Amino acid sequence: MDKAYLQETAKLLVASGKGILAADESTGTIKKRFAAIGVESNPENNRHYRQLLFTTSEIEKYISGVIMFDETLRQKAQGKQFEGKSFVEILTERGIAPGIKVDKGTVDLENFPNEKITEGLDGLRERLIEYKNLGAKFSKWRAVFKIGEGIPSDVCIGLNIEHLSLFTALSQENDLVPIVEPEVLMDGGHSIEQCEKVTYQILKNLFKELIEHKVILPGMLLKPNMVISGKESSKKLTATEIAEATLRCFKEVVPKEVPGIVFLSGGQTPQEATENLNQLNKLDNVPWQLSFSFGRALQETVLKTWMGKDENIDIAQKEFLKRARLNSLARRGEYNSSLEEL
Repeated sequence: MDKAYLQETAKLLVASGKGILAADESTGTIKKRFAAIGVESNPENNRHYRQLLFTTSEIEKYISGVIMFDETLRQKAQGKQFEGKSFVEILTERGIAPGIKVDKGTVDLENFPNEKITEGLDGLRERLIEYKNLGAKFSKWRAVFKIGEGIPSDVCIGLNIEHLSLFTALSQENDLVPIVEPEVLMDGGHSIEQCEKVTYQILKNLFKELIEHKVILPGMLLKPNMVISGKESSKKLTATEIAEATLRCFKEVVPKEVPGIVFLSGGQTPQEATENLNQLNKLDNVPWQLSFSFGRALQETVLKTWMGKDENIDIAQKEFLKRARLNSLARRGEYNSSLEEL
């Protein structure tokens, strides 16, 4: 394990004004995203879309890393100008770190209705070695927790945190910066107070376990949810309320040695995610970089602009660059909703 390399890579991923593109949609997820715009998901169409994103001019100003799915990490760009280079090579040449999602997705947790466990530990060490050899600089593992009657249970929290901790230790062993993603889902009508309580419980247990596993905290990143009410909640929250609850919670449980927090967007709209990230960076001084690792919040409008048509690639790339730039401004607390119209 190269501790200095892990720490330096983690710092680069949360460099000032930059964030991470989550383009690691599983086969099932990208199928749903493409179906919404009337495009069939297959390896070629998936490659075509990811190439649109990765070759957008000037994104290296705002994007520090890209999380990829196994299929994408192995693919090559097409077109004479790319000379058959892999996506890993194209991103690396632009100073963007290639990353890889290494979990195998969630399955039902036996005897615990409405709860999930993330799989993928079997053969993980060997896969991490392979991904490192393919050029990956960092890795990611996602666990999900739903708020409901009596859930998340202690069993669900404990098992998922154990898996997250093992993933983190194995990634660092192979000089891959682990992005640890414990997501409290927005599904349901829970209050922001309930979300704060559950998020606190999960993160407190997570860092206790990570420390017990002797994880190098400066060589990892946390990818959490913002503290926010459920999508079915009737109470409309302001960005300030969300930011205050989020920072209050995180100051209690996230060690200062962690270099950065790269928020997920969850069920928020692109504009909501950007507004909330902006407010987080305006509110208070904290020991961590507050950045983004957005998937849908960076891609939703891009997909709707592209619609699977080659003639729309240029305007879709302009839309992607715009969203990346706006989130870069939010990292500095300089975003304003009026910029959406420019």
